Amino acid sequence: MFARTSCFALSLILGSAAVASAQPTRIKQFDAWGVYSYTAGGQKNCYALSVPVTAQPSNVNHGDNFLLIAPASNSSYAPQAIMGYSLKPDADIRVNVDEKSFSMRPKENAAWVKNQAAEPEMVNAMRAGRQLVLQATSQRGTDTSYTFSLNGVTAALQEVQKCN
Repeated sequence: MFARTSCFALSLILGSAAVASAQPTRIKQFDAWGVYSYTAGGQKNCYALSVPVTAQPSNVNHGDNFLLIAPASNSSYAPQAIMGYSLKPDADIRVNVDEKSFSMRPKENAAWVKNQAAEPEMVNAMRAGRQLVLQATSQRGTDTSYTFSLNGVTAALQEVQKCN
């Protein structure tokens, strides 16, 4: 639960420009993945973040969308999607990493891996994969799809581990 709480706090930080002292700073870029840090409660926190290379449908305003991986307890990682719009609360987000499938549970404009025990499997699939396709439904009922490159995710996670 700590991972989900800290990731939710991170989504609030990313979404709120009012908290100037907690604004993320990019440390390093690895292909499609950047490593960012922020300080909260006097403690430095780091995470890996990427933006989609494609967004569908092309005729809607998607806002800013991110896929991030933050450290969780027991030296594991917690993937999270942060969308530029509110998600339909009862519609799970479908994630495909190459041929492997995962589900994420939405809450407001963010989503976490539905089965927390599957987080390491999803991160391992991301490290070994080429692309991640995320399919979501907005609160208005619009079906959306985003493709993320996984180039650089392994190097970014190694940098995150050094940072925290």
